[in-house]
Amino acid sequence: MFNDWLPFAIYGFFALAIPATMVFASFAFATRPKRAVKARTIPFESGVSTGSPEKQRFTVSFYLTAMLFILFDIEIVFLYPLAVILHELAWFGFLEFLCFIVILLVAYVYIWRKGALEWR
Repeated sequence: MFNDWLPFAIYGFFALAIPATMVFASFAFATRPKRAVKARTIPFESGVSTGSPEKQRFTVSFYLTAMLFILFDIEIVFLYPLAVILHELAWFGFLEFLCFIVILLVAYVYIWRKGALEWR
């Protein structure tokens, strides 16, 4: 019966030992400043500084490029399952694969021709 639970026990040991080792190492090897710095005493939560807000404007091309990256990144992720079973799908899978790639290339050429990838 113990042999059935041995892999879980090993996994549990490593699941507890690795984070504990990391926390211990961070305290053991951390370099701490000798004096307090004003920047360290200012509260900082969720990436938003409580100090004076500075207006930083981003151009639309920044957001457009970010959205296009996410769009194409997600579409490329769909190629992995198809590539894994492409041999089993034979010619049907290959034609579907080519159709998907052609659609991606047409979309890429379209946004390239529209100038969405150029920084102005």
